[in-house]
Amino acid sequence: MPADDSREQLLTRAISTPSPCSTPSPAPSPIHPKPNKHSIWPIVVLLVLVHLSTVLYTLPLNRVVELRLCQEHYERLNQSLIAPDATIPEKLCKIDDVQRKLAWLQGIMETTMVVCDFLVTIPFSFVAERYGISVVLWCNLTPRAFMSAWAIAVGYYRHLLPTQAIIAGPFMNVLGGECVFQSTVFTLTSALTSDYAQRASYFSYISSTSYVVSFMGPTLAAFTLSKNLWLPFWLNIALLTCAVPTIKMLPRTRKAPIKTLTSAETGSEEADEAGPLLGETDLSHHRYSNAFETHPDRFQSIPHVVRKMVHLVTGRRNFQILLCSFFLTALASSDTKLLVQYISKRYEWTFAKAGYMLSAKALVNFTLLAIVVPRIIQASRSSKAVHGSEINLNILGAEISILISVAGVLCVALAFKFWMLLAALIVYALGSALPVFTMSLVKSPLIALAHSDTQDFSIVMLTKTLGSLVGAPFMAVLWVYAIKLGGFGLGLPYFVSACIYLIAVFVVARIKV
Repeated sequence: MPADDSREQLLTRAISTPSPCSTPSPAPSPIHPKPNKHSIWPIVVLLVLVHLSTVLYTLPLNRVVELRLCQEHYERLNQSLIAPDATIPEKLCKIDDVQRKLAWLQGIMETTMVVCDFLVTIPFSFVAERYGISVVLWCNLTPRAFMSAWAIAVGYYRHLLPTQAIIAGPFMNVLGGECVFQSTVFTLTSALTSDYAQRASYFSYISSTSYVVSFMGPTLAAFTLSKNLWLPFWLNIALLTCAVPTIKMLPRTRKAPIKTLTSAETGSEEADEAGPLLGETDLSHHRYSNAFETHPDRFQSIPHVVRKMVHLVTGRRNFQILLCSFFLTALASSDTKLLVQYISKRYEWTFAKAGYMLSAKALVNFTLLAIVVPRIIQASRSSKAVHGSEINLNILGAEISILISVAGVLCVALAFKFWMLLAALIVYALGSALPVFTMSLVKSPLIALAHSDTQDFSIVMLTKTLGSLVGAPFMAVLWVYAIKLGGFGLGLPYFVSACIYLIAVFVVARIKV
């Protein structure tokens, strides 16, 4: 998995939503402590440690797998000039046979990670209810550390473990991946205070942390990788080890009883729609019961969650159209997972050099999302010319962002010089403001029902996760075929991505104001 975070992931963290993943962790309603300006910092430190460790794993992993495949390739050809245990120069590994196999393995690993994380999101929300958030976070650190240790084992003990054994690492995501982690962090952050302004500032801290790590992470990964192949993985494990005591420093929240519906027929339909996605409140009778006493098997709630999601989507045409756009853009943005391999193969660069390019792209993302877009939105809202037209502004902003993404991916596909690639990445990064406008539409009167924000965002993130789930293997297949074509054909995944973005433009244009 390349070091470059997908634009959808980055922006999702920037939106102050109840949860940044497909299903929010239905952690019990905490008793909010008094605002404490120091209580957010353990969460920020945890985010830095975990996000930085992720970047330090994804970029060097490409080189480890590539090196193993490269060694096997030249051994089959009986290249006498290359010793069996020699570290083959990276430039010699950019041949088509090696790169196709690398693409297949990376595609399988990426798909496995998303699937495992997706499957355990709801079960881990029940674990958080019963055993606490700390248990979920400790479980979440386990697969991250294991995958780094496993990459070292597969890369170092090449006579004991086959290259394909690297696929076993992502299966550890059954203990929780990025979706589970982000959901837990946002639950903790929202529980720090009941004051809206204070909570908004806390979410701002979290978003800024993500921006900084996305900017600095690839540079650090590239620098350490250029010094020693195994150094980034050991730093990854060290950072995750430091995260263990950090979890103990997280603010404590007292558990309150889970509010559940004693009978599906006693509550009103409005109350059912207003309640949390995985926990309902019987407002008409004010009867509360503990979830584990009412439902010995909490996993029986999963079919109810699915039925409730379908009910919230049915009959809401604009919401259905917006969900289609989320799916399409998540599918199209899956091409960012290929950037490191694409840059390395097309220009015969080392993965370290490609990492520096990703940092340049992240710098544009940071400037755009943290400075430019917020000021534009603030200025437009204070302007009398567009006062009361926030919906039109968001639709226009979404369409412009997608069109910029179309231009960006086409430029990436056609770039055959360094300066052209750098300009293309900058243009592509300018389209990263898309979720700012689409997420705002979710909360607009055009889409949202009364008190349905939590459920709507859960459905949105589920849709985006499905888009990424389809996009990971789809883009891997396109990339393998692109390597076979060669030349301008290497840009095939980005040409297809541009077409998907164009379809998304027409979909967004169908939203009726």
